[in-house]
Amino acid sequence: MVQKILYGMLVLVPITIALHLLGIGGHTLIFVLSALSLIPLAGVLGTATEETAIYTGPKIGSLLNATLGNMAELIIAFAALREGLEGVVRASIAGSIIGNILIVLGASLFVGGLKNGIQTFDVREASTNATMMTLAVISLVVPGLFWLTDADGVRLDRHDAERLSDGVALIMLVIYAAYLYFTLFQKGASRSKVAHTEPATMSLPVAIGLLIAATIAVVVVSEILVGVIEPTAESWGLSEVFIGLIVVPLVGNIAEHLVAVKAAWNNDMDLSMGIALGSGLQVALFVAPVLVLLGELVNKPIPMIFNSWELIALIAAVLLAVAISQDGESNWLEGAQLIAVYLLLGTAFYFAG
Repeated sequence: MVQKILYGMLVLVPITIALHLLGIGGHTLIFVLSALSLIPLAGVLGTATEETAIYTGPKIGSLLNATLGNMAELIIAFAALREGLEGVVRASIAGSIIGNILIVLGASLFVGGLKNGIQTFDVREASTNATMMTLAVISLVVPGLFWLTDADGVRLDRHDAERLSDGVALIMLVIYAAYLYFTLFQKGASRSKVAHTEPATMSLPVAIGLLIAATIAVVVVSEILVGVIEPTAESWGLSEVFIGLIVVPLVGNIAEHLVAVKAAWNNDMDLSMGIALGSGLQVALFVAPVLVLLGELVNKPIPMIFNSWELIALIAAVLLAVAISQDGESNWLEGAQLIAVYLLLGTAFYFAG
């Protein structure tokens, strides 16, 4: 049912592009349509990646999913970076991590707990993900702390902040590569990181063609979306940071989020938690550093300097992830607590903007 709705929403893609090219409709309409268009496109991109991965074997397939799983979000953020919307880019990174931990995992625990009662999951795998998430957040927090604090009367200038971010980005990519090797190729790797072996529903050429077509469509619609962020934010009375923190992560990952909730409903908490925490890890250890390095290539350097509110939200989210992953059990109340924290943070960011 949900998949049919997502596929039906694909009709919004040509409508959005046509209205944009013809100059019909205000920026608010274009923003809403482009945001809605990205939801099914992200789903198609994920499906095409999974179908392609089936033909490459479990290890390479899992590697594809680990590197391309957040492609839609990477494309949207890069489009914003090219437009010079640094605040939107940083907010989208923080928002995706926070959203995966609080709203995706929270909704999964809540829905799964209501249907199945107390659910269990692999403590070792969850702890590994939580530890990696802690490391990732530390990596993101370090440049911001150096920027915000005044140690011995010396503070980072813009150039130093960019160089520090470049160094941190390289370290994060190395750690992510080590994490992938450990989870995908090391003996005894966790089962949720291994690609599923369901039969393919399309041929390899069709899957690759769909992957290319979906990527191109996401690029085009993302350019349209970021082009109207500023006027839309102004007319709605919202900050660009709020849009980057809440809207961009939702439209880029909602299809994957639904898969996590469905897995929890089916009492597969290992898969559900693997998707929620794994997606957050991809953003922190892969998407964020890639954006930093791409920014250097296109002469749009972006230091990973989050504001104090974003730093607090990131730290709070990862502390909750660590707390929940310790006992190997989950229930609906824990899910409700995570959702409540997300709503509290969202409200705070709304008024802060």
